[in-house]
Amino acid sequence: MAVTGVGVGVGVLLGGHASGDVGPFRVAFQLTPSTDGGSEIQVPPLGSLFLDTHAGPVRLTARLESLDQGRAETLIAEPGGLAAAGASAPADIRDALVRLGLRSLAASVLVSMLLAALTFRSTRRVAWSGGLALVITGGSLGAAALTVRPGAIAEPRYEGLLVNAPALIGDARRIADDYDRYAAQLQRLVGNVGELYGTVSTLPVFEATPGMTRVLHVSDLHLNPSAWPVVQTVVRQFDIDLVIDTGDITDWGSEPETSYVSMIGQLDVPYVYVRGNHDSPRTAAAVASQPNAVVLDDSVTAVSGLTIAGIGDPRFTPDKQQDQQDDGPWEEPATTVAGAGERLADTIGAFGRPVDIALIHDPAGAGPLDGTVPLVLSGHTHKRQVRMLPARDGREVTRLAVQGSTGGAGLRGLESDEPTPLALSVLYFDPEHQLQAYDDIRVGGTGLAQVSLNRRVVDGAPPAEAAATPTPSGVSQPSPVGR
Repeated sequence: MAVTGVGVGVGVLLGGHASGDVGPFRVAFQLTPSTDGGSEIQVPPLGSLFLDTHAGPVRLTARLESLDQGRAETLIAEPGGLAAAGASAPADIRDALVRLGLRSLAASVLVSMLLAALTFRSTRRVAWSGGLALVITGGSLGAAALTVRPGAIAEPRYEGLLVNAPALIGDARRIADDYDRYAAQLQRLVGNVGELYGTVSTLPVFEATPGMTRVLHVSDLHLNPSAWPVVQTVVRQFDIDLVIDTGDITDWGSEPETSYVSMIGQLDVPYVYVRGNHDSPRTAAAVASQPNAVVLDDSVTAVSGLTIAGIGDPRFTPDKQQDQQDDGPWEEPATTVAGAGERLADTIGAFGRPVDIALIHDPAGAGPLDGTVPLVLSGHTHKRQVRMLPARDGREVTRLAVQGSTGGAGLRGLESDEPTPLALSVLYFDPEHQLQAYDDIRVGGTGLAQVSLNRRVVDGAPPAEAAATPTPSGVSQPSPVGR
């Protein structure tokens, strides 16, 4: 009995996992021994929700791993594809659970028999161990199946950042009652995203070549967990070589917030960062601890073929309310920020080689960098803006690109009448390290199902613009960014 018990436990741990496609999603299922039973649905990085779906002695864990963009586009393209995917989801889950049960059963029996053979070296005891493992594992799975409570889906318990889900999206019972309305909204959102990526390759005026370096510019994430899936999707879909973050990745720069930056290590591309006024030295250290991250503070580095200089914001002012203006973003005295820009300009001048990009957090510090680099990237204002710095000797040589808030300004994005969109940009550099074009991407703020993309060419010709704003009925003609 002891040997069989150990064998069953080890067998379930080794074999009690399976993956399956549920619609366009890839979901990993796992069984673990438990006295309480129930199911856990993991939605990284938001947290988990727990359902009292069945009694022990096994717990079911389902982890949402990825969205297959190709399958999503196929479902959208096929008439009735999304409806068919929704109708087949229960069967997809059932098939995955059947495979999971069979794998667990086979693994527990085999491990128990192997362990008995090593312990007793007796054919009879090996057979007894295999039979007991079959009874124990099959009985446990049968008990779980017989005690299933379908109504448990209306009574979830949240953990992690999902504890706020009921306040944001309503309780599960209300969602179940209004399923048709929520399903229609989801279908529109998936359709918008799928059509967006389907039209990116057809945008006029510019075509990226294989030799180009693609840089993703993000800023002001402000602890918004929804930002990371968007960043990961753009990194994958646009084949990004390098991510640049111009600060305010946190809100208060506190120790608990440092866990938020752990998602940087999952991007699998270099991540260059400068500190914002909401980021503490502790925040910068947490970013620097990520294996793919480079923190710049009055320093220069070479990443993905580009030479990049950067300096952190000289202020640490997480509590902006003390001096906040009613009609605009809060500002520190300009001399402090400008001084940081002057120090970075001196560092670039002493470097001895051309620098391609300069990074600062607050665009108020860009003035001293005019003429030292062709491109300055910043954030802070939560409003996207691209302009040339004042001409020197009659020539405009430095472009300033201010990013909006990739985190939708965090919780502050919910304070205005309309949620702040998530903003990020893809920059295209040619083999000579010159900026050729950029794509501005906006994802509608919390509660809005809208994705749009603006492309601008920055070559000698006047900037041309093409916007892809997908709608359920098709692809729009070039137009300004829509809400």
